[in-house]
Amino acid sequence: MLGLPGLFQTMSLLDRERKLEVYGPTGIIAFVEAIKQTVHFGLTFPIEVSEIKEAGVVCAGKEYEVHAAWADHVTPSLAYALIEKPRPGKFHPEKAKSLGVPEGPLWSKLQHGLVVKLSDKRIVRPEDVLGPPRPGRKIVYTGDTRPSKNLVKFAENADLLIHEATFDDELWEKAREDGHSTPSQAAETAKKAGAKWLVLTHISARYKDPSQLLEQARKIFPQADVAEDFMKIDLPLLEA
Repeated sequence: MLGLPGLFQTMSLLDRERKLEVYGPTGIIAFVEAIKQTVHFGLTFPIEVSEIKEAGVVCAGKEYEVHAAWADHVTPSLAYALIEKPRPGKFHPEKAKSLGVPEGPLWSKLQHGLVVKLSDKRIVRPEDVLGPPRPGRKIVYTGDTRPSKNLVKFAENADLLIHEATFDDELWEKAREDGHSTPSQAAETAKKAGAKWLVLTHISARYKDPSQLLEQARKIFPQADVAEDFMKIDLPLLEA
């Protein structure tokens, strides 16, 4: 995984121009400033850095929110959840036709949750032609952490839980001392949270072959995988 210096440099090489928002615990502002002063490359985009003081919503967009929660590490560490907002329900064209809504722009407005007014002054509301709202997807990334009840609650019903598994199960004492987790602990968190998919990450370089860690996790949570460089994951939109 790229650190901030590598991330900034990669984006500059790609000629990024849009603003990059960075969120982190207290000290992240000084850290980013130190990188900018000591790493010799020019940024092609502005950076806005925000320090997170409390758990909760840290970033809200039109279609999603990013939530933060405190993890259990030896230094302040945060877990993040990307949560999509619910989408309008499935559009039923037969209902629109029965209400006299002409096919075209008015259908599109109803599909996007907007109220429309017909030529005869009648009002048609989205709920008249749409099914129940469809839930958004939830992706949780733990960062460095020991297992904790707080993270189980934070990851509740996650479609994807990306959880660190630095050491294998035999080194659980070292994991606890260093503020990390084992594969079985990550799997227990996923199971208790009711997550749909678990991806293990932050695996120690001592493990040239992570298959043994994956095996440990799958004994508890079969829907587990190990993260790889440039890995792409497809999370289909939820319909119910």
